[in-house]
Amino acid sequence: MIIPKKENFTGTFDVPGDKSITHRAVMFNAAARGSAVIKNALLGDDCLSTIGCMRALGAQVSTDGNTVYVTGTPQFRDAECDCGNSGTTMRLLMGLVAGKGVNVKFTGDASLSKRPMERVAAPLRLLGASVETTGGTAPVYVRAARLRGCVADTKVASAQVKSALILAALGADGETQVREPLRSRDHTERMLAAMGADIRAEGNSVFVKKSELRCVDVDVPADISSAAYFMALGALLGETVCKNVGINPTRTGILRVFDRMGVRYALENERTVCGEPVADIRVRKSAMRGIRLTEEMMPSLIDEIPVIAVLCAFAEGESVISGAQELKVKESDRILTTSEMLNALGGDCTPTEDGLIVRGGKGLRGGKINSYGDHRIAMSGAVALSASGTGGEIVGAECVNISFPQFYAMLGI
Repeated sequence: MIIPKKENFTGTFDVPGDKSITHRAVMFNAAARGSAVIKNALLGDDCLSTIGCMRALGAQVSTDGNTVYVTGTPQFRDAECDCGNSGTTMRLLMGLVAGKGVNVKFTGDASLSKRPMERVAAPLRLLGASVETTGGTAPVYVRAARLRGCVADTKVASAQVKSALILAALGADGETQVREPLRSRDHTERMLAAMGADIRAEGNSVFVKKSELRCVDVDVPADISSAAYFMALGALLGETVCKNVGINPTRTGILRVFDRMGVRYALENERTVCGEPVADIRVRKSAMRGIRLTEEMMPSLIDEIPVIAVLCAFAEGESVISGAQELKVKESDRILTTSEMLNALGGDCTPTEDGLIVRGGKGLRGGKINSYGDHRIAMSGAVALSASGTGGEIVGAECVNISFPQFYAMLGI
């Protein structure tokens, strides 16, 4: 994909629905009694993998445009679930099926099959789950077992690990307390509460008791992780408005980054939709300064680090991002691929054990980058090339279909 240099960039954008919420709306309703309609769903490859898995487990799921219709089944059947490239699908479903009395095999594509699954399997075993990985990765086998509540500590602040444990706890005897070192995104807790689960959050802990879910309709807000690319283009090149964006406080770390960098933005038309706070986000071209980001901020912005690093390349001064070791276990090792992307375009970026050092002030000249099959690297690269001196090329650009199939069209390519 050739990405030309842009002198300015303005517009109003309806970005796709939130991927995290779409996964959960489909998955949880498929495991509940009744039927539900999910509007503004993100039907990229990852969420289509979730739909395929829920069908394999016995739920009825159909789509019409970006609307999903689900008829749930509280009792799953034995199945083999192909999760494609979606780590969210595999990790959350490992927990959801663990207490369902069924035997399920989870597989994925070559990329997903390299990603660590013991980080979910090990804590699930604390509840009595029968989970077997293949050398720590997929294929993963979950077999029928009786679960019992316990205190489960996650080693990392990961919404995927936390959610897997919460979902398993819905089928466990007694109460389960899930504790994490830092609070991660809470879409699972919000949605399960709306569906009738016995669940409550206190600080960095979530308490769950055995529950049966009832289906609820969901209107999915726009994904701030997808809006981030057009927000960044507004800060670099002009003025953008992203409509109906979810501003759940566990997801808005990028706005706190904007505050620190001096990015000019405003939240407009703030409201609540299906229990999730929503707003339109307006961003204007800004003179930016370097920042320091540390571990406590990572759970709220981990997916946006590559595009934040692009902004840092244009900001005055040095930026230091640390505590971001979770980047190593994404679709690519994003510490390395983000650094390689910026350096290939004429930036000055050094990867560290847990993050990046970006020396800004001179912008980017342009050039050629490799996405390594990682949608967030491809989209961050497109932002970087649009704001660069010459534009350039992305190898493997098609991987954006995982989360944002309309991305290049909305970018005007």
